[in-house]
Amino acid sequence: MKVKKALLFAILSVTAACASIGAHAEDLLDTVKARGVLMIGMEGTYPPFNYRDTNGELQGFDVDVAKAVAAKLGVKPQFFTSEWSSLIGGLQAGKFDVVTNQVSVTPQRRQSLDFSPPYAYSAVQVLEKKDDKQEYRTLEELKGKRVAVTLGSNFADLAKSVPGIIVQTYPGMSEALGDLVNGRADAYLNDRLFVPYLIKTSTVLVRGGGLLKNTSNEIGIPYRKGNPKFSAAVNDAVASMKKDGTLAAISKKWFGTDVTQPLGN
Repeated sequence: MKVKKALLFAILSVTAACASIGAHAEDLLDTVKARGVLMIGMEGTYPPFNYRDTNGELQGFDVDVAKAVAAKLGVKPQFFTSEWSSLIGGLQAGKFDVVTNQVSVTPQRRQSLDFSPPYAYSAVQVLEKKDDKQEYRTLEELKGKRVAVTLGSNFADLAKSVPGIIVQTYPGMSEALGDLVNGRADAYLNDRLFVPYLIKTSTVLVRGGGLLKNTSNEIGIPYRKGNPKFSAAVNDAVASMKKDGTLAAISKKWFGTDVTQPLGN
């Protein structure tokens, strides 16, 4: 009897272990479908990409892209906002399923995350105080200058790649702009798609400088590795949005031009 009980216990233990492994191996697509919601991380303070309107509703280019992806997956979007410096960590910790926040696709990020095909293309532009007469065109020209960047951004990585640049990191855009305007930074690096919007809509006394050479980049949607079904579904969604004109329409709504094509095309 003891032998039978021991054998039964062993069988049940193996079965439970297999079930546990199966549960942990569930693809993110299955989780999202069962939940009926795609959990999306973004700053919510980065117009015209993602920001809250006067009614507190999230609006912007990235918001519309995320909503369209969720629709293609057959689920509803649910947004979570956080400072940029916490977004990638939150994604890896499972606080949300994807991030749509002008995330540049870089080799370093590809080591720990998977990405959708690019849904936008951009480059790095310099922001300066309105009365600054300097015109920076290369990273080399920023040597010896105090350059403001957002913590964890590709702009920070670029600035740190050139010895001699005095890199000053900030948790968010508002802090960086504050130091730029008050003379505690000489330049601020950001997205070329963002700079015209900031200058047009803000009272901050800054101006757009030059586009930095050789800084064109692809913007994609990151998500956690190890989810082949989810990866295929998101990739198909973005490809479909390109083909049926959804991405181009969203782009023209926010920028008046199609930024979903590679620069120069």
